[in-house]
Amino acid sequence: MKDSNPVAPECLGVILLDTRFPRPPGDIGSPATWARAGIPARFVTVAGASARRVVQAQDPALLGPFVEAARSLARQGARLITTSCGFLAGWQAELQAAVDVPVITSSLLQCARLSSPGIVTFDAASLQAGLLQRAGVPAGTPVQGLRPGCELQSRILADDTQLDLRQASDDVVEAAMRLVARHPEVQQLVLECTNMPPYRAAVAQATGRPVHDLETWLLEIWREPRAKN
Repeated sequence: MKDSNPVAPECLGVILLDTRFPRPPGDIGSPATWARAGIPARFVTVAGASARRVVQAQDPALLGPFVEAARSLARQGARLITTSCGFLAGWQAELQAAVDVPVITSSLLQCARLSSPGIVTFDAASLQAGLLQRAGVPAGTPVQGLRPGCELQSRILADDTQLDLRQASDDVVEAAMRLVARHPEVQQLVLECTNMPPYRAAVAQATGRPVHDLETWLLEIWREPRAKN
């Protein structure tokens, strides 16, 4: 694990996976996301935490380094801590217990407060019932994943330095459209993946439903008067 910033007060702390794939504005791990919102952000990378280890293996050996990353960010002045992978919802309780500031690991945590939500995920095969339960997702919430091997999924899993943003947007929209076609009762969409917020507007336009993700939720929490005290 390495701290990438010097000490500063009152910031958003972001625990990053150890990756190099492109992060356009909107991506939780992109500094540009928070700069455009006027939010000071600090980042700590967990060494060895690849997308495959976190998403597909859900490697328990990484829990300790993620806990230490949260503590490091709290020491650096973070008043709100988040992560760059929605699958870390499985460790929400452990990460929150490690620090005295609020921790929001994943957009999945907001499913419980939404009416008739449906989830668009990076990897449906890996988003298993136990993880959803730990995230407080209501039982029976519909889930739809990206097509295995699509542009967005394959580039991230390979930790490629190239990403076709237009095709990535199409990948997310296609998954969302399959979700609402299979489950027309879904009223609101939740993007599990922290790399999906750049495509939020395209998903909303295509599906005609409100779209929630980690970026929008963190902005809401950050701007709450209580969060500034």
